[in-house]
Amino acid sequence: MVTELILFLLGLYMLVKSSNLIVKGSTSLAHKLGVSALVIGLTVVAFGTSLPELVVNIFAAINNNPDLIFGNIIGSNIANILLVLGISAIVGTVTIRYTTVWKTIPFALVSSFILFILVSKVFIGDFEGPYLTRINALILLALFGMFIYSVLEMIKNEKSKVPLLKPEKDDNYKIALKLLLGIVGIFIGAKLVLEGVINLSRIFGISEFLISATAIALGTSLPELAVSINAVLKGKVDLAVGNIIGSNIFNILWVLGIAALIRPIKIPDFILFDISVMFFATLLLFVFIFVRKKHQLTRKSGIVFVILYLLYISFILIRG
Repeated sequence: MVTELILFLLGLYMLVKSSNLIVKGSTSLAHKLGVSALVIGLTVVAFGTSLPELVVNIFAAINNNPDLIFGNIIGSNIANILLVLGISAIVGTVTIRYTTVWKTIPFALVSSFILFILVSKVFIGDFEGPYLTRINALILLALFGMFIYSVLEMIKNEKSKVPLLKPEKDDNYKIALKLLLGIVGIFIGAKLVLEGVINLSRIFGISEFLISATAIALGTSLPELAVSINAVLKGKVDLAVGNIIGSNIFNILWVLGIAALIRPIKIPDFILFDISVMFFATLLLFVFIFVRKKHQLTRKSGIVFVILYLLYISFILIRG
């Protein structure tokens, strides 16, 4: 048991550190290209911090571990909004820009709602059975393509409006090395995490969903937490919010889409509740910032978010 636990924790550590390397390398590359903070957060940083979920889920799809796939994605997305943004708001007031309020967050809402529809259809007599199919995967990936297109349009519109971040001093060799080490570390860490979840669930007799929605979700959300808190402290709120919202969209449309494309994913019969929590967490974020004229997420809002996250974790621990 001790060996399995050590390997699991080592895998999580490698995921976090490797993701950090990828974020640094990709952000340096984006800086050299003169891209705005919001766009960096929505794309390169969001991709880097979602990479642990992607690789873990690729291995999980190959090994046919559906509970791990859903637990990892949904648990991470709930943690991103309620825990990561909650703690970020407690650290410092998060002011969210017009573009994020009216374009990005609604896209995250639509993504969550479409996932709910695709999953709930299996409980109303769908002939395909209780699976997220390859056709469903193509729908998610098509929506992801629309998201990327909207970000590219945002780049065109914002180049003249948003101050560009100063280029980093890293040379091309250092950037390439960070990206290479990060990718290798992610793959090794993901393999260790997957094996750890399977072994620990057998040893303790608990579900893979519970482990992935708590331990793995928290572990793979650490990069988002570190990036967001650091961004808030440095006054780069666009990067923090773009990172969270972009990462959640990546997780639903890109990560889950790729996993279901590799192998149709059996849908757990309890998952509708967890997807509903993810949807309403995103909706709550939109409502909280919409009702304020300055579109701010205050310290009080952050405390509410963290409390709601603890309540959700308590519920799934009791559910088992």
